[in-house]
Amino acid sequence: MEIRLANTRGFCAGVDRAIEIVKKVIEIHGAPVYVKHEVVHNKTVVEELKSLGAIFVEDIKEIPEGEVVVYSAHGISKAVESESGVRKLDVFDATCPLVSKVHAEVNTYAKMGFDCLLIGHKNHPEVEGTMGQFDTSFGGTITLIEDISDAKKLNFKDSSRLAFVTQTTLSVDDTKEIKDFLIDRFPDIKGPKKDDICYATQNRQDAIKQLALESDLVLVIGSENSSNSNRLREIAERSGVEAYLIDTIEDLPLDCLKGKSKIGLTSGASAPEHLVSEVIDKLTSCYGFSLVGNKKRTDEGISFRLPKGLR
Repeated sequence: MEIRLANTRGFCAGVDRAIEIVKKVIEIHGAPVYVKHEVVHNKTVVEELKSLGAIFVEDIKEIPEGEVVVYSAHGISKAVESESGVRKLDVFDATCPLVSKVHAEVNTYAKMGFDCLLIGHKNHPEVEGTMGQFDTSFGGTITLIEDISDAKKLNFKDSSRLAFVTQTTLSVDDTKEIKDFLIDRFPDIKGPKKDDICYATQNRQDAIKQLALESDLVLVIGSENSSNSNRLREIAERSGVEAYLIDTIEDLPLDCLKGKSKIGLTSGASAPEHLVSEVIDKLTSCYGFSLVGNKKRTDEGISFRLPKGLR
């Protein structure tokens, strides 16, 4: 009865940076500090930051004038930037630099008067922020593509003035299908020189594909509103393995352990490592499983600097 860990798991550089920004801002300015949306999509992280003095809001208008605000790692729209100025807020931007890269691409296409396609999930804050970065005053449009059926409905006559970008936390395989279709349908379409899907998302998806081959049950630690964590569970299920997404060990349906001898364990890019340790401790101490290999995580060699004023 074995537990096998995905060595590429847990916090990515963007999440590390965003959490550190909130903690540093609270340390410097004192509580409370307002945060636009959950800084990262993880229940445990959010509760910890609340205990330190963070107040999470969905609408920037909820923040009293002149207060300190941190933008979440998912990025924000131009409208939020504008409203922050109107309310004279002291802004610290925790937008992941890889999301900022997509914003820069969208802004470039907008200024060129292009029509832009965003491959992503409706109502996800990253998607809302990216679409809200597109300035239609230059004559272009931005359209959300959620799946291949959306792509098949498109009708643009001049593909030389058409471009696409993607949400950073999507399934690599699903996105490839849509991208391949768009390039075949619109031969002159422009796209990013380097894939918009972030390194951490891709690395964790590659790792869980291998983990699923070695397991008869896969557990993904992450919150329900975490896009990258949901994609990990889906990838495991597509590999034919029973898989569950859990916030903590308390969410584990114990019936799923019956008859299982090889458990694969990983965590999404916004899930703290101590939650992984808690699952391992419970499975080893109470249910007779043993850990194969060690707990060491792969060093992905990526880090992002804090904003000026917090270094």
